Amino acid sequence: MADSQDLKVTFLSKKEFKCPLCETDFRKEELFSGGGRLIAGALTEELHRLYEPSLKYGVVFPLVYQAIVCPECWFSSMENDFMQLPSDGKAKARKDYDGRINDTNLIFPNIDFHENRTLMAGAASQYLALRCYDYFNKDASPTIKQGLSSLRCAWLLDELSVKFPGQHYDWLGTLFRKKAHYLYNEALSREQSGKETLSGIKAFGPDTDKNYSYEGMLYLCAYLRYKHGPAHNEEQRKTSLEDARRTIAKLFGMGKSSKDKPGAFLEIARKLYDTINKELTENFGVQ
Repeated sequence: MADSQDLKVTFLSKKEFKCPLCETDFRKEELFSGGGRLIAGALTEELHRLYEPSLKYGVVFPLVYQAIVCPECWFSSMENDFMQLPSDGKAKARKDYDGRINDTNLIFPNIDFHENRTLMAGAASQYLALRCYDYFNKDASPTIKQGLSSLRCAWLLDELSVKFPGQHYDWLGTLFRKKAHYLYNEALSREQSGKETLSGIKAFGPDTDKNYSYEGMLYLCAYLRYKHGPAHNEEQRKTSLEDARRTIAKLFGMGKSSKDKPGAFLEIARKLYDTINKELTENFGVQ
């Protein structure tokens, strides 16, 4: 971070957090808004907003600052959940203290959450959130939040791969996408069977610039199934694609474009629907 106030990208929030595990007091690093710090670029098929580098501030990644992490014990979650960890979850988290720190350091070396967030620390924070939602009960909708954290971690790993080529961060990004594929579809399955509600998540994201709501989750369930579902077993592939097509078809039965379903999003969804249809028709003879 530059010394000049005019060139700062982040600041420490006035709001203090107290870790529910170790009772450490700390403040969250936040992004300044405005001033040309964020220059929106393209929207990817994963509903990830890319940003153009600014001549004044360089490249800024908003996702780096989203997950809250206790700088001492590395307990992490989304902001609204940080103080809501249930008692049995606290016991699990304390038991996993060494495990989550050691495992995080294996993937993301030289992290210090007392310092300003780096790209590496941002990716680590999303990994920690993914891991720590194992400590929450079903009322917090942990499965979809794990899926979201896994996908966001993959996006930051993409950026690490660009910054540190040849270090296998691209391979890790694929692994976290496959994890997100499982978690998104598992969350949908649990919601449909009544095993876990989705009411515990306030913003489905998946990125920070736009909340695509439940419809966005449905789209990503289908997209991740198409990209990272079964690939080598023909019968499994066919079944997976048919499930993905049914999931995404629901989007077109939910009305016209709206605030949560802008035309650009529906166009991306329509393109995926057509792509899945084409593979089902050409490879499996399914209409």
